Amino acid sequence: MTALASPLVLSGSELNRDDLVQLYAYPPAAADRPYVRVNFVASLDGATATNGTSAELTSPLDREVLQLLRDLADVVLVGAGTIRQENYIGIRADAAVRAERLSSGMSEVAPIAVVTARADIDPDSRLLTHTSVPPIILTTTTASAAAKHGLERAGAHVLELGAGPISPTALIDALGSLGLRRIICEGGPLLTGQLATHKAIDELCLTTVPTVVGGRGSRVTDSDCAASLRLQCQHIIIDSDGAQLARWTAGDATASVEFQ
Repeated sequence: MTALASPLVLSGSELNRDDLVQLYAYPPAAADRPYVRVNFVASLDGATATNGTSAELTSPLDREVLQLLRDLADVVLVGAGTIRQENYIGIRADAAVRAERLSSGMSEVAPIAVVTARADIDPDSRLLTHTSVPPIILTTTTASAAAKHGLERAGAHVLELGAGPISPTALIDALGSLGLRRIICEGGPLLTGQLATHKAIDELCLTTVPTVVGGRGSRVTDSDCAASLRLQCQHIIIDSDGAQLARWTAGDATASVEFQ
């Protein structure tokens, strides 16, 4: 029988920001090719939202890690439905984080990249009016020309990725061509479902909160096709409220971190 490496199990109350940066550092491969990290919060019974958003499921540490994952990423990838449901605004970063990113060869603030085959984003939404960097709209040649022009006039960077449905390969390649290789995907389930079925997820950061919500909410991934993507748990951080923050990776994307 082969013994499997056990994940680190850590107390959130004993970790500072530097510890979290070590725990969630991207592997070296992320500098050479696009690396897709997915981040979600879910209830014990698998719900990713209540009343249409994830706000009631998050914990203080989950929100802190969410911001950290954005700070470490080149780009934040989100589906259009999640943008509308969560009423997204541009990514925020304080002066210290901006300086850290610049010293690492990154932009001051990560842009948000939105996947929308129909370019169905309101140009007057907070995504465009409350942001320090323009969002990237990943859409199609068949989307409404008026909608695309409206988004461009509002400051968005619109990229057309062919005429048909947008494939995970196409959107990841498009971001990579812009030098955006460290990708954090924040959903929604339809987008992550497509990534999973195409084996385009390198890492899943999943916060499980100690709540059962019932109902018929979506899972972390939602797709018509089954996915067979095996991941290995690198660490589990237990928050004071019982939430568990786990980092799951594919391949050799392991964390080189040791805690006493």
